[in-house]
Amino acid sequence: MVYDIAAPEPSGMVASLSSLGYSLPAAVADLVDNSISAGASSIDVEFTWAGRDSWVAVVDNGTGMTTDELVTAMTVAARGPAIVRSPTDLGRFGVGLKSASFSQARQLTVATAKTGDWSVRTWDLDVIEETGEWRLLRDADDSTTRILDALRGAAGQGTVVLWRRLTGYYYSDTVTEGDERTQKQFYAEAARTESHLGMVFARFLTGNSRCMRVLGTPVEPWDPFLSRHPSVQRLPVEQLRLGTGTVRVEAFVLPSAHRLPPTEYEKAGGPRGWLDQQGFYVYRRDRLILAGDWLGQRGLRREEKYNLARIAVDIPAETDVEWGVDVRKSSVVPPVGLRPHIRRIARQARRLASDVLRHRGQIAARTHGEPLRYAWHVRRDKDQVTCKINREHPLVRAALRSDGGSPGDVRALLRLLEETVPVTALRVMHETDTSDDPEPFGGAGPADPDATEVAQRIYEAMVTGGRSPAAARERLRTMHPFDQLQGFWNR
Repeated sequence: MVYDIAAPEPSGMVASLSSLGYSLPAAVADLVDNSISAGASSIDVEFTWAGRDSWVAVVDNGTGMTTDELVTAMTVAARGPAIVRSPTDLGRFGVGLKSASFSQARQLTVATAKTGDWSVRTWDLDVIEETGEWRLLRDADDSTTRILDALRGAAGQGTVVLWRRLTGYYYSDTVTEGDERTQKQFYAEAARTESHLGMVFARFLTGNSRCMRVLGTPVEPWDPFLSRHPSVQRLPVEQLRLGTGTVRVEAFVLPSAHRLPPTEYEKAGGPRGWLDQQGFYVYRRDRLILAGDWLGQRGLRREEKYNLARIAVDIPAETDVEWGVDVRKSSVVPPVGLRPHIRRIARQARRLASDVLRHRGQIAARTHGEPLRYAWHVRRDKDQVTCKINREHPLVRAALRSDGGSPGDVRALLRLLEETVPVTALRVMHETDTSDDPEPFGGAGPADPDATEVAQRIYEAMVTGGRSPAAARERLRTMHPFDQLQGFWNR
């Protein structure tokens, strides 16, 4: 066999790993993966503002590593996806620590100990680019050592991962320690990281003694399914066969806003809000890898009427290849054989979620209760949405009295109609990519008696207001919706 050794150039590889598209919260989550895999019961994420010298660290009390294990952990792709991992190992490609860190900082230092003796190694990207070699430094500079000493304290076991020379801060000439605006942005990232960790690691933070903190504040687990709420509708769990394993799928339809206190409803919206949190939640070894996504399935789009539909999918780590799990553990593609089942379950959950909102908006046909409450009736009949004023509403009846009603009644009615335009109801009823928009007076064509009566009233009002009959008819011909209808104004 004749071949060449085509080893990747270090600086080019570093640039590639730095450009994988990590957000800061997602990059921190990759570090926390390692802490959980190491059995840590205490995990602290620290953000310290110091202008260009600001830093971020993750500190845990896990099992730690020997020096040899640390060097392996710091080596890019030292353990590929084919390596057999323990059931608690959340890794996959062996690049998470490095790719996540290189995306956020130019200097990565890891200090670790198993039995009291701390080992330290540092990746300095400037050194790699200057030398063209993977020079893993065996120690840290004095200022980094001081930070490490403060973070590990008297602990004899655990790991500290420290990011310095942060991207966007260290090499900026405009960032200073007194820059309050940038400082606020820095700590806003800490708040976003706290929310993200609460979502991604919720299952690890619920019902056990593990404690995770960001800037000393305990991370609250966020349950996207409100699984303890009595009004949540849970669809039957399905076990879908995939190779020699199974994929567990459970759909939830959350309660509408009127069944939740305002603070609970806001929290249930999640870090990104209701619209962006609908859809599938894919878990791998209890770690959330994709939150709120319809997995690119045909005909499944984000729409507000499906906000209450959320579906948990648990995939075996052994099926990473089939699901197309990426390096960042943030993207998946359902296997072809499961897609019909995925779409079927999604459509069922979406239909039920839409029904809940219809009930909330009082759009569905009422079987009991007071019929005079709403100023508008919105219906869907024969694939057509219609929107009508409720003639039985007290204000409408007052305005329609034979004596014409009082001006005060009419003003109050107009104000009520302005304030209660049924935008939410129309949004819920509308089907994307269908021509179901309400058609005034049944749509284009000859005007029916109702349209003609309305046009006659408008015509008479314009003539009374001083227009000539010909001018009034001309104005009607250009007035919506009469410009689409044929009637006396066209003659």
